[in-house]
Amino acid sequence: MEGKVVSIRDVFNLSEGSEVTIRGWVYRKRVLKDKVFLVVRDGSGIVQVVFDKSLGEPFNIASKLNIESSIILTGVTKREPRAPGGVEVHAKGINWYYAGYEFPINEDAAKADSEYLLDVRHLWLRSRRMWAVLRVRHTVFGAIHEFFRSRGYFEVQGPMFVSAAVEGGATLFPVEYFDMKNVYLTQSSQFYLEVLIYSLEKVYTVAPSFRAEKSRTRRHLTEFWHAEAEEAWLQFDGLMNFLEDLITYIVKRVLDERQEELRLLGRDTRVLENVKPPFHRIDYDEAIRILQSKGVGIKWGDDIGADEERVLTMQFDKPILLHHFPERVKAFYHRNDPSRPETTLSVDLLAPEGYGEVIGGGERIYDYEELLSKIKKFGLNPEDYYWYLDLRKYGSVPHSGFGLGIDRLVMWICGLDHIRDAVPFPRDVRRVKP
Repeated sequence: MEGKVVSIRDVFNLSEGSEVTIRGWVYRKRVLKDKVFLVVRDGSGIVQVVFDKSLGEPFNIASKLNIESSIILTGVTKREPRAPGGVEVHAKGINWYYAGYEFPINEDAAKADSEYLLDVRHLWLRSRRMWAVLRVRHTVFGAIHEFFRSRGYFEVQGPMFVSAAVEGGATLFPVEYFDMKNVYLTQSSQFYLEVLIYSLEKVYTVAPSFRAEKSRTRRHLTEFWHAEAEEAWLQFDGLMNFLEDLITYIVKRVLDERQEELRLLGRDTRVLENVKPPFHRIDYDEAIRILQSKGVGIKWGDDIGADEERVLTMQFDKPILLHHFPERVKAFYHRNDPSRPETTLSVDLLAPEGYGEVIGGGERIYDYEELLSKIKKFGLNPEDYYWYLDLRKYGSVPHSGFGLGIDRLVMWICGLDHIRDAVPFPRDVRRVKP
């Protein structure tokens, strides 16, 4: 006995009375005197399955199945307004099942103990909430690739083992690398992308980056996914336009494809629907004035951190391009603004609703002497950056680039409270399992 094998999502598109075979896992179970109701899930969704006592052995099996038991069953579709999605399957028989052990996560545990859910992340990923996040994440990654390729960018890859800091030595992860010293996990692929613009002009990568930050904030991970890009000839105003277009494209793709998932997450999509150019463009000076007017103790020259970003972004209804940071606030490779040398041609894209920075970028220094001077000014050893300096010796050009923290972007799009919920297997200062 076996009907047409279909995904659960396809069940809802069939005419009433269609015989189907579905494969999945028991998500919920309710046992009555003469009926068993199973909510069965697969990778596409959930459907209610009804087992009548008259079935005999299939009814007995269904009544004894544990949550997350796997099952293949055959039944007939029927319209039922009270069922999830308005359709249920009336079982005719069970083709195969695996009952397994009692599932260790119940509703009380899911609500009460986030650390426990991290301990059993390999099982919690089956939850409907994580199912929704992972599907949004899939669309975000796909949209990133689509956008770059539509703009003529080439996908490239940089190494994960590196010998110099990109974002400051304090957050480097040292690794044992045979008999070599001073080898680290990469903080960013930026420098290697800059190498590749001299061959391909417009390049991007989607890869993990690693930061040895001991922060225990809701938006920090030690391993995160990074979409980075560099483009020859691209200057600062063009970069800001590009960032607007990129984020607009990604958000629109999610809105087009993931309404069901956003509803399941309880996401208010009105802010996402407002993500269209032009974004708010605010220079550092104006940001300091706004923060001071809100009672934040900050002065010109201070960095704008997560707390300040939260205050700032709560004042606006769409993303902010925060630009022209002071020289000392940004890394050495940012080009100083010739018209105001104490500031840099740098920009952070801040997500609204208190989420803050999801992109950091800027125009890069392309002049050899200027870059060498900046390296020394920041107290760094030019020998550590010999090959990066070489790029400025031979055919250097104006260029710009950026890094997008994909996990932070997913966190904001989904309206999540913590970045750990935006990734399948989060890594932070306390956790490397499972």
